[in-house]
Formats: sequence, C-alpha cells, structure tokens
Amino acid sequence: MFKKILIANRGEIAVRVIKTCKRLGIATVAVYSEADADSLAVEMADEAVFIGASAPGESYLVLDKILDAVKQTGADAVHPGFGFLSENPALPKALEKAGIGWIGPNIHAIDAMGDKIRSKQLAAKAGVSTIPGADGEIADAETALAAAKAIGYPVMLKASAGGGGKGMRIARSDSEVKEGFKAARNEAKSSFGDDRILIEKFIEEPRHIEIQVMGDKHGHVIHLNERECSIQRRNQKVLEEAPSPFLDKKTREAMGAQAVSLAAAVDYDSAGTVEFIVDKDKKFYFLEMNTRLQVEHPVTELTTDVDLVELMIRSAFGEELGLAQRDVPIKGWAVEARLYAEDPYRGFLPSIGRLKRFQEPAEGKLGEGTLRIDAGVREGDEISLFYDPMIAKVIGYGKTREIAIDTLSAALDRLHVEGLQSNAPFLSAVLDEADFRAGRIHTGYIGEHYPDGFHGTAPREEQLVAMTCAAAFVHETFVRRASQIEGRLRPADEPTVREWVVLLDKRRIPVEIEMTGNGQATIWAPSLASERLQVETAWRAGQHLFEARINGETIALEFADRTEGYQMRHRGFSAVGLVCTARAAELHALLPEKEKPDMAKLVVSPMPGLVVSLEVEEGQAVKTGEPLVIVEAMKMENVLRAETDGTIKAVKVEAGASVAADELLVEFE
Repeated sequence: MFKKILIANRGEIAVRVIKTCKRLGIATVAVYSEADADSLAVEMADEAVFIGASAPGESYLVLDKILDAVKQTGADAVHPGFGFLSENPALPKALEKAGIGWIGPNIHAIDAMGDKIRSKQLAAKAGVSTIPGADGEIADAETALAAAKAIGYPVMLKASAGGGGKGMRIARSDSEVKEGFKAARNEAKSSFGDDRILIEKFIEEPRHIEIQVMGDKHGHVIHLNERECSIQRRNQKVLEEAPSPFLDKKTREAMGAQAVSLAAAVDYDSAGTVEFIVDKDKKFYFLEMNTRLQVEHPVTELTTDVDLVELMIRSAFGEELGLAQRDVPIKGWAVEARLYAEDPYRGFLPSIGRLKRFQEPAEGKLGEGTLRIDAGVREGDEISLFYDPMIAKVIGYGKTREIAIDTLSAALDRLHVEGLQSNAPFLSAVLDEADFRAGRIHTGYIGEHYPDGFHGTAPREEQLVAMTCAAAFVHETFVRRASQIEGRLRPADEPTVREWVVLLDKRRIPVEIEMTGNGQATIWAPSLASERLQVETAWRAGQHLFEARINGETIALEFADRTEGYQMRHRGFSAVGLVCTARAAELHALLPEKEKPDMAKLVVSPMPGLVVSLEVEEGQAVKTGEPLVIVEAMKMENVLRAETDGTIKAVKVEAGASVAADELLVEFE
C-alpha cells in the first residue's frame, strides 16, 4: 500500500481524503496557498507545503508547484480531489513519468471522457443516447449564435473542461447567446485554465441523475447506483440524494448498464460519474462524464456502505475491486445539502468573511436518522473570495426518504453561522416544501418555486409558538439573573408568575410565564395556543441554539441576543422577538418606522469581490438592463445592470480593483 499521499486540493475534500488515509495508516501531505495557511486540512495533515499566492492560477492550478511538493516530501502518490487539476491529464502524465502513483483514472480515460466535446462524440459512437448539439468546440460568439439558431432555443453554453456549474449559461435569445458565450468563456478560463466552449440543446424541466461508477486495473467496472441532483441554482447543485425518488428498477438498470459500458470502453479504473438528464418519460441522455470523485459522493457512501476514497486508493495501488455488481445494495436513503457562504436574501450573492461563530451538531444519531458532516473549515476561519464558498456538506441518512429529509432539516436547525451569511434558511425552506417531499423536482425547480428570489417563508403556527416561548423564557431568565445580581430580590422573593408582551412578526402576544424548575417553565399565550405550554430546555445564557421540548415536541431555533430583542430563525422563517411590559408595548406601537435611504441613483457592490471590467464611463447614457460593472467573486462573474434609464454621473472604481460589500461603484445623475 502507498506510504504517503499528497492531496493536491484544499478545503473539505482535502479533509475528507485525510480522514480515510488516517484510518488506513497512510501519511498525508497537504498543499496550501496564502489564504489556506491556517486551514483545517493543513492542521490535520502530517506534512504541509506552501505552493503560492491565494489565486488558484498561482497555486493550486500550477502543475510544477504540485510536482515540487511531491519531490520535497517524498510522497509516493497524489490524490487530486475534485476541481483544480483533478481532470487535467498533464498531472497524471507528469506523475507517471516521475514514477509517482496517481489516485484517479488512467490518462486515456481522462483524455477521452474528461473533455465534454470528446466524451460526447465517444458516447455517440458507443450507441449512448446523447443530447442534440453542435459538433465540437465553439470558437467565437458568432459561431455560437449560428449554432444556437440551427439547434433551436433554448440552448446551453458550457465549458468543455471542469464542472461544478462554472462556465455554464442557458440562452433563450440571440443577445443571451452573445453575453453568455463571453461570460462562460471567462469563467472557464479562470476556473479551469481552459476556455473551450460547447453548445447543445437545453431540455426543459429535466432531472439531473448521475450514476457512480468504480473500476480497477484488472478490467472490473461496476456502478454504485444513482444520485438525484436536480435541485440546482445556476447549474450548481444544491441538494443531492440517493437513490432517486423518480427512477424505477428498469430505468436504473438501463442507466447503470450504459454507464458501465461507457466506462469499460475506456478501461476506466477509478471512481467516476456518468451524468444523464432524464425527461418526464424517463428517457435519458448522456450529459458528461466526470473523471474524478464528486462533491456529492457521501450520499452514495451512506447508501452502499462503501468508502469511495478507499476504493480509489486501493485501485490506484493495483488491488482488485473486490466488489461485484450483485454486492452493491441500496440501503436506506441519504440527502445532502451544500452549506454555502452566500446570502439567499440578496440573490445568493457570495458572503465572504470570517466565520466568527460556526457551531454544528454532532455527527451520529439524530432523531430517527443519522447525521454526517463533511467540513473543511472551523470557527474563526475565513471564507475567501478566491475559492468555492462552501462551508460544509450536511448529510441526513435514514431508513426512508422522509427520515433522511427530517434528519437533514433537524441538523440545519442546529447550525449556527455568524460573521457572514449562509444559505441554511433557503435549504431548510426547500426541504419543507410539499413538492420536494413528494419528489416532484427538476433542474428548474428553484426558478419555478422562487421566481422573484428567496425572501424567507411565512411562519407556521408551531414556529410562532416556539419563538414566543423562547423569547419569553430567555427574557425571564435574564430579568431574574439581573435582579439577583443587583441584590434587589432573593430567589424566594421572585414573583411566581410574571406577565410580558412578546412583539413578534408584527404581532402583539401577551404571555404569562411561570418558572417551575431548572430549565422548565409553564407559558400561557392564549392568543397563540389554547393550552398551557410546558417548556423544558437546557439553554444557558450565551448559547446560540435554543433547543427545547414544548408540550413534548422537540424544536431547535438559531438564537442571538440583540441590542433590542432576540433574533431567532427556524428553517426559512426568521424574526426578532421583543419582550416588554404591556405599557412598553403600547409605546413601541407609536414609534415611527425608519425610512430607508434613497439608493435609486447609486449602484453599490452586492458583495466583496474584484472588478473584472467597467462597461460604462462618465457621461454615458444607458438603458434599463444594460451592464454597468462586472464583479467577480469565488470564480463567478456577477453582472450589475442598470435598473433604470439614465446618465452616468461618476464611476467610482477601476477595473482590477478590490471592492467591499455595499461599496459605491457607479452614480447616476
């Protein structure tokens, strides 16, 4: 077996590989950029090598720096993770020449299948159903436009290299083809160092279902069932699950057989994924093959009882697979959520900064299911603008799909992220939706259910009850503690029952609260509940999770003490609860609402990032919808457009400048 493995990656996938290596007794080497010097992967690895500046093009994408790190440490194999150089055949070629092991598929397979253009051509020759599209690379915007007209709208422009939603655009008109081609090419170049673009028909409302394959160097190839990855935003997967709630046994076997045949055609000898789009009639079409480990691999591991990283290592060392197709079960259900540093209330824009607080529930048993968390960051770490904004992958597992979803929802309830925004409220909202729970999903699901963006969810009765109880309990605890500290009252002199008014979600909720024991209270809120509410909680001052049993039902709220009131979140609903006396509540109702500043003539940066280009200059007249500034963050370009007709009074930034969130970029007259 390999003695020392260098991981040519960062973040949660580097941590994931290290965990398996530790279990197998294999030493590990982490590589790191300036931004990752204090990362969890560096802390966990046995050795670490600095490879350059924060930008991927100066560190993780530089082949020579990876090879130098291998030589420095004497590593006898390299695991590439996903992204960066994982599908670049230059790395395994160089390693082979140096006599170093490559924990991935053979070079021929990467060449044949890692390139979307060539893989599609090979799939068609092999008799695999493929999506209609232009043959080969699209050289320029004019060629893209001609191809789009020939194929018929809508079309998909996408990078030939890489994946993860980078370098992909859907176009429904000539103008969108022109803009989309430029943006896709720029993203592809910055993310993968390869700006080739292909174009194909975009199939409306498809499902994105992929088959996990695994091969060895002895001619054995099997599949490990499917993953449903249809919940996407901007072609980036958000929720994944295994198995698919849509496939029947016949379709699963047919897709698996095609995936295995395609892999066998290139002597595939590692972990890989054959991706398909599936229409409403269960007709499936080859999309691409990813010649690497996938981000969403944990759902496959949980439902098959295999460690895909271990299988990759053993296969690379020359061991036989040791698994036949008949040995691959479907055990239970797993659902994964990608927890990102992004603000769902502001169009999912990246939210870059330091994780001032990051608290997560313990892995293992949770409710009726089991929780797994794959994270590459800790409290105090910084989410950098140079990389993917993932904080963690949160996976719920159970005997049934319902239990897996409930477990994942319960885990998201118990997460606390502070210092930046996360998409946890949005993830929870989707998991709660009737259509998702019924499995009525497709790749356009998010756009269909949130056409105007995400603005939170309306509160359910049980959420209002829980937040009222939490606010009242916490406030009563603080009041009692303050009175005892000040020496005004002894515990025996405290009133048995106290009356408060909770102002929550524009509601005035009178309550009576009686503290009946350590962490126990009886709350009477007749405007909300017809019965007295028995509250039991282990909450203590300073904690950011209020977990309690209310009349026997467990609920967990993200909780923070603010200057005025208590900020609470449960799933997609968040609100501030203010607890006061009846007189204070009357006076509070008389306070005027604070007017929002007039921002009509100002264009500010919605997030920290780099100004890629300025599309306007001072004195220029612009029309509604025209691009003004392009800001890049986390390898994604964001086009800021004019919201009204007008004339540019001033441009406050220059191309190449770093900007902060809400920094003024352009001013209109």
